[in-house]
Amino acid sequence: MAIRARLPGFKFTPTPKIRNLGCAGEGMKTPIPTSEPQMNEPMDQASITELLDREAIRDCLYRYCRGIDRADEAALRSAYWPDAHDNHGAYTGSAEGFIRLALGIFKTGPRNVHQIANILIEFSGPSEAAVESYFMALQRGPDTAGEICQMLLCGRYCDLFHKREGEWRIAERTVIYDWFEQQSPPAPPECERFGSRQPIGAPHPNDPVYALLKGIKPSKNHLENRTGIGGEGL
Repeated sequence: MAIRARLPGFKFTPTPKIRNLGCAGEGMKTPIPTSEPQMNEPMDQASITELLDREAIRDCLYRYCRGIDRADEAALRSAYWPDAHDNHGAYTGSAEGFIRLALGIFKTGPRNVHQIANILIEFSGPSEAAVESYFMALQRGPDTAGEICQMLLCGRYCDLFHKREGEWRIAERTVIYDWFEQQSPPAPPECERFGSRQPIGAPHPNDPVYALLKGIKPSKNHLENRTGIGGEGL
């Protein structure tokens, strides 16, 4: 007789009954579950729409990074709605004002490397979402005195996204800083430091990615609504 252990919180679940099906000419019996397998229900339209919305929001965040790192004004503007507001370090104001600030920094030839991860999206309705995304940014460029500075910034973009006419963009942004590290920039020029590691990333339109994009015909959705408007840690 089998002995069942009696442990705190232990609940014995009996094995489901099975029926035997004889094999012709063999005399053997193969156990077959009595219940039929359940077919997965197809996804409803609401679930599909939410997946598409999530992907569109992520795409917008990635366009922002390309805009900042490649000094690509069109990509940067496409991440914001024209009436968007941005609390961005020392800058607080309209997204248009932040973009003008960034365009001025682009002229100094900085080196920016932004990476985004841990994107959490919470929908408050079909056309509004609160989005938190972690960022890591390496920034190198001249300060107001012309001296080259380099810093590592880590933090989070806390964004209110709005969906208008089928497109998701940032309506309000607050940048939260979790780490700041002033670094000593390397003295040799990039062409010397990188050596055979070519090509080196460059601003729009000279970066190799734009040659790649020229060979790709954008879809109708990407052609529409991409020209709206969209110192201290871009």
